[in-house]
Amino acid sequence: MELTRCKWCNLKNPIYVAYHDHEWGVPSYQDHHLFELLILEFFQAGLSWETILMKRENFRRAFDGFNIDSIADYDEEKVQALMNDSGIIRNKMKIHAAVTNSRVFRQIQNEWGTFSDYIWHFTDGNIIYETDRTSSPLSDEISKDLKKRGMKFIGTTIIYSYLQAVGIINSHDKECFKYVIGE
Repeated sequence: MELTRCKWCNLKNPIYVAYHDHEWGVPSYQDHHLFELLILEFFQAGLSWETILMKRENFRRAFDGFNIDSIADYDEEKVQALMNDSGIIRNKMKIHAAVTNSRVFRQIQNEWGTFSDYIWHFTDGNIIYETDRTSSPLSDEISKDLKKRGMKFIGTTIIYSYLQAVGIINSHDKECFKYVIGE
């Protein structure tokens, strides 16, 4: 029997199906994973998520396994090397944002203990259940706070998508086998 998935999931792409089935909307509390998805989300701006997923391994390679400390120390030579890497999205502003955002991410870790504690505090650790949205007062608030701290490419739509990806917002379609009714 074929499982019903969210309407956005391209069933012909096994990488996309695996992402939908095992990662998207699953609550994440690991800073490394939260950082990786934050970087990938803002690289996705203006593109499809499927495009980013297909390049995810290239991003991992190019960005030193999404090591926060390594990325925070990138210099212009490394930025230029990334600009020459055809396996990733070569947008200089987004690459610079990855460096800036990694530094802010570390500052948040220093302030809160973990980025996970910071991001989950906005909902008191609760999962929000909602569908068919691209922004919310929650994503507005988090986006505003991250911008105030100095992050780039983290508008409310990107943050909303990020919150869905890391499971703070559960947005699986009602017909999807992953749909869960909030307690």
